[in-house]
Amino acid sequence: MYDLHRLRLLRELKHRGTLAAVAAALSYSPSSVSQQLSLLEAEVGVPLLEPVGRRVRLTTQAEILVAHTEAVLERLERAEADIATSLTELTGTLRIASFQTAALALVPPALTMLRDLHPALRVHVTQMPPEAALPALQARDFDLVIAEEYPGNPNPRPAGLEQEDLLDDPLHLATPGPADEKYGPTASPRSLAGHPWVMEPEGTAARHWAMTLCRNAGFEPDVRFETTDLLIHLRLVELGHAVALLPDLVWNGKPPTVALRRLPAGQRSRRVFTAVRQGRSRHPGIKACRRALRQAAADVTAPAGA
Repeated sequence: MYDLHRLRLLRELKHRGTLAAVAAALSYSPSSVSQQLSLLEAEVGVPLLEPVGRRVRLTTQAEILVAHTEAVLERLERAEADIATSLTELTGTLRIASFQTAALALVPPALTMLRDLHPALRVHVTQMPPEAALPALQARDFDLVIAEEYPGNPNPRPAGLEQEDLLDDPLHLATPGPADEKYGPTASPRSLAGHPWVMEPEGTAARHWAMTLCRNAGFEPDVRFETTDLLIHLRLVELGHAVALLPDLVWNGKPPTVALRRLPAGQRSRRVFTAVRQGRSRHPGIKACRRALRQAAADVTAPAGA
């Protein structure tokens, strides 16, 4: 029987790409990881790695082993969920990754609910964009990820993950000025072609969506400010330095502080969802966290006075 620990190292190499990354993630030395994988090759009796420049890649036989390892680990997570379900008190550690506005608007009230209902459950939260968080979820760095998907710009669907919709978060064209209307008339981004813009950095899903929106409107935006921090986006708009594309969650249920206009049809909201590994969704900690997040989402999107 193959050694499960060594199989997990091979799986980590598949997801993390390099021996150095595996070693850093698991607090081993690269030589130790390499030695363990060499022992696994001896167990299996065929080469599992082949050199490509200064890196290595998995052979066909290694890919077969990783696929079976994924199935074994999924079954073990189901076993863990069944054990946790059999207990009267919810304990253990839950590791969550969330993008910024969800971390501001949804995570704190969800944490309050979890603390009140399950005081023995330990929750760790890391702010991380979905582009990095979803692969990290696959690699078992997290148990649950809160992610976003922009209209017309679907995320890759990593194998082995289960998604559950949380809310549709309205998107707006935000400009300096009085916030006299929460939802003003539909506006084309082209009408603001001559203004400075603030956007998220290149390589993010939000930036790709925003640039596509502007280019489809027939202009190249003058992007003078780049940051992943949407509170900085908002502040720059409030002080008249830029225009921006902002989601409702940035106000966390409070009245907007700048003038907002509707975007064209089909571009008016982003999808916010939770993702977990297959086999993990049955775990009572995951179920409790998702319930708390759904309640937080319902509260933040409820009409005033509701």
